[in-house]
Amino acid sequence: MIRTTLAALLLTTTAHAGEIWVTNEKDDTVSVISTETLEVIKTYETGERPRGITFSKDFSLLYICASDSNAVQVMDPNSGEILHDLPSGEDPEQFVLHPDDRHLYIANEDDAITTVVDTETRKVVAQIDVGIEPEGMAVSPDGKIAITTSETTNMAHWIDTETQELFANTLVDSRPRHAEFLRDGSEMWVSSEIGGTLTIFDTATQAEKAKISFEVQGVHPDRVQPVGFEFTDGDTHAFVALGPSNHVAVVNAETYEVEDYILVGRRVWHMDFNEDRSLLFTTNGVSGDVTVIDVAKREAIKSIKVGRFPWGAAFRPTN
Repeated sequence: MIRTTLAALLLTTTAHAGEIWVTNEKDDTVSVISTETLEVIKTYETGERPRGITFSKDFSLLYICASDSNAVQVMDPNSGEILHDLPSGEDPEQFVLHPDDRHLYIANEDDAITTVVDTETRKVVAQIDVGIEPEGMAVSPDGKIAITTSETTNMAHWIDTETQELFANTLVDSRPRHAEFLRDGSEMWVSSEIGGTLTIFDTATQAEKAKISFEVQGVHPDRVQPVGFEFTDGDTHAFVALGPSNHVAVVNAETYEVEDYILVGRRVWHMDFNEDRSLLFTTNGVSGDVTVIDVAKREAIKSIKVGRFPWGAAFRPTN
């Protein structure tokens, strides 16, 4: 049962001020949630079917994958104004900003390519052939490697960001959706939605190190579908959205064991933390809300109604 407790409210008032920005696929909007009040404080219009979302390093610009508009939109988060569109290739779904704060690596689902865009010149600098239906994107902390996952080819594609060429392809389970590197760059994790697993790779060798499966009590295995995930401070744990199972898994990132499951809203997609990582905000597509999780207690404390089919989430500090 999701409830707002006195302890939870006290927790939010002491956390650092900030906002969680959520893309709403069906409404063509972004909702802005205060991490202090746990309420929606603003809603802005976007292009068609917004999904991927990320901020520039100084949080002065917001990048939005407007998938059905075939563009990456650049918004001023202070005003909600769309400043301009970036060329993105067909149907951009997810993207990642390079540590240089300039180059966006974009998965183009319909074209089986990864597009690299220079955000300053607003020009495409490379288009890299990958597998069929690319979706997930990640970049290593040192900026040397970009990852694209392809849903139909069932691979993670390793891109040298200096040459913009593939140097490795590694198999994963069916329908890979999301990828993340550990902060020290030593491992790269990929979720497989239909395969129901997380695969962990050694970054230096691209060899598979481990594979994690999930089992939620009372939920049919076909509904346990890992998609987005995020790591806690120190990379000690990963919180993993399990799609239509309506749960988030807590995985020990050192032992690769699943330690807990947390009930959230319907069809949980993606997530992000507040500034001190005491709260986690999950986007729940079918129920049209965001679940707030107390990270220390591993407990859902509130449900916040947003737009229709919330998909992506990104944090911005405001203090």
